[in-house]
Amino acid sequence: MLSIFDFARGMDFLGVSFRLVLALICGGLIGLEREYKRRPAGFRTHILICIGAAITNMTNLYLLLTLHLYTDISRFGAQVIAGIGFIGAGTIIVTRRQHIKGLTTAAGLWVAAIIGLVIGAGYYELALFATAMVLLSELLLSKLEYRFAKAQRDVSLYVEYAQATAIEEIIRLVKAGNVKLSNLEISRVEDEAGQHYCAMLTLQSRKGGGAALVEQISAVKGVTSVEVL
Repeated sequence: MLSIFDFARGMDFLGVSFRLVLALICGGLIGLEREYKRRPAGFRTHILICIGAAITNMTNLYLLLTLHLYTDISRFGAQVIAGIGFIGAGTIIVTRRQHIKGLTTAAGLWVAAIIGLVIGAGYYELALFATAMVLLSELLLSKLEYRFAKAQRDVSLYVEYAQATAIEEIIRLVKAGNVKLSNLEISRVEDEAGQHYCAMLTLQSRKGGGAALVEQISAVKGVTSVEVL
């Protein structure tokens, strides 16, 4: 414990005010990064969640230290950690190409709530260090993650073919190339021209690796069309 924070560890007016201000700062710092990237939950949302969690934990301490109600002081905090999932779930969306977005924002909201609980308990050193670690992961480590993700990209192919056996050759070509098949949907279509098949393939390929595969699939016997979505 750092002695410089001893003045604000009590539950007097100074201690309560310091907790709320620190919750505002820590939640705001995390929210600024999300706001800059135009994510669903940004600056104000993170501030409100962090302050709300801090108030919850301070209420626990007030019941114990001031009113002398010897109940489970971790009960309120446990409800915050569990309940924040409802807000976090609202930031997660699944795109048309089955990509999941919003997980980092949801995790950030969850961490902001826990940091608020820590501040409410008066453990300021941990709160500041945790905030620094969150900012480090979101600002610096995200660039490292982007470099790895940039090397690969998702490609969705829509393929129509007349013979059911053509899909076996298509899958063989995918496995033979430097491409990973992450999703495959096959449907049979009957119309005036007769019966044919459609397949939706989601591929993960390195930069430039998908173009050659498209040409190979187009040359497969029975394939009538290939479209990159």
